[in-house]
Amino acid sequence: MRSYIGALDKDRDMTRKRLWQTIRMWSMMSSVKRVNYLRRNHIFGQIGDNVTIMDRKIPLYAKLIRIHNNVRIASNVTFATHDITHFVLNKLPDSPGDFPETVGCIELMDNVFIGTNCTIIGDVRIGPNAIVAAGAVVNKDVPPNSVVGGVPARVICHFDEYLEKRRRLYPEELKPTKQDVSDELASYMWQEFETKRAVRK
Repeated sequence: MRSYIGALDKDRDMTRKRLWQTIRMWSMMSSVKRVNYLRRNHIFGQIGDNVTIMDRKIPLYAKLIRIHNNVRIASNVTFATHDITHFVLNKLPDSPGDFPETVGCIELMDNVFIGTNCTIIGDVRIGPNAIVAAGAVVNKDVPPNSVVGGVPARVICHFDEYLEKRRRLYPEELKPTKQDVSDELASYMWQEFETKRAVRK
């Protein structure tokens, strides 16, 4: 009984610790400061250089997540290092009640971008040189040098193809500055938008 109570106290402490870490993350406006906080406190299994994490939520079992160099993680990305099906399985009629919690590692290799609202399931490695499109659900390894998207995520093009598409989106002199789009850039982008649709017809 004492060991059970001790385990409950430990779980409560971990929950408090994770809650406090999340509150600390919310108090930091800069993604650089957030990553430095995560790295300094060894919250993730690994965080390399030139990493940005937009989300402020600490994933459960964050030590099972390794992030290598030059990685950008957009907002609302969920790292599912575990599932809780064991709660259901252990309550099935005639269940022996010995189904353990499933946990799995997640590794983001060098030069990876994870788009907004993605879900990364445990036991997955992404990259190197990979892009995960917004809203994707990644439930298996993402091959090196690829771009994936969809539910579940599948390869939609090669990394080099994506690089070529991204080289010239608009004239350099019109690029956004200080998170602002000029009237000239807006006009240019709308013209491109309409031209693409006219060609498709």
